[in-house]
Amino acid sequence: MTFSARLTTSARLITATLGLALTAGISMATAGAAHADTDTTGDTVMLKGATTASYYWDDSSGRNGDTGLPASGKPMQKGLAASPSWPLMTEGYVLYKGKKAPFFVGDRGPGTPSNRGIMLDLDAKTFAQLTGGTFNPDTLSVDGIDGEGHIKVTYVITKWGKGVGTKNHPKPFSTGAWSVKDTNPAKPLTLTKPKPKAAETTTAKTETVQAASAAAQPAPVVNTTPKTAAVAATTDDTTGIPAGIALGAALIAIGGAYAGRNTLRERFVRTNA
Repeated sequence: MTFSARLTTSARLITATLGLALTAGISMATAGAAHADTDTTGDTVMLKGATTASYYWDDSSGRNGDTGLPASGKPMQKGLAASPSWPLMTEGYVLYKGKKAPFFVGDRGPGTPSNRGIMLDLDAKTFAQLTGGTFNPDTLSVDGIDGEGHIKVTYVITKWGKGVGTKNHPKPFSTGAWSVKDTNPAKPLTLTKPKPKAAETTTAKTETVQAASAAAQPAPVVNTTPKTAAVAATTDDTTGIPAGIALGAALIAIGGAYAGRNTLRERFVRTNA
């Protein structure tokens, strides 16, 4: 092999070594970022439970035997619900078969049905939304649900109203809980959202790149592995970037030493030829 050919080979080795070092540094930085912790967030609620819900629509027309505006004075509308015991203007939402619907307590009821465990009267439009039915403005009822007027729901209270009423799990209308000022409300709950799964690590990829880098190192070089390990050991593993830079510098130095040694050997041979 000529002197020029040896120089070309050495240059190629340096270029390949530098590329492997930079690749290793990037891979180590990526692995460090994948291990970062993700904070969880939670929704604070005042109360959570389950009950049977019915529906109604009180538009002050008298068609369904209503007696005027709802107890809160708010006009009948979607999201206005009746409770037998919660304070008026209490806010929350219900869950039913994967669907979520907000509500506020704007009226009183159910009356007698609350003695049988039916503790929430949703407006007909919300009931139709949850069940897949259709609100009929002529009959003020919900069509398309085969006459089903009761559903099992989960309720979540997010804000208590300021008026009288029980700030706890609902009680039948007949108990008079709706007219009593609650001085001992239920303690707020914290519903914690599921923690996101950590991103998959790139350990296998990093080990492959490091193995290729080690294989490219010249055999005559001594004590390179302990030095590289020492540099990596002092690196903050939360980023991996300093370790990648240190590894690249070490490999570049190794490649330069190898190229220099070959050059000196070639010159020595040519001189003594």
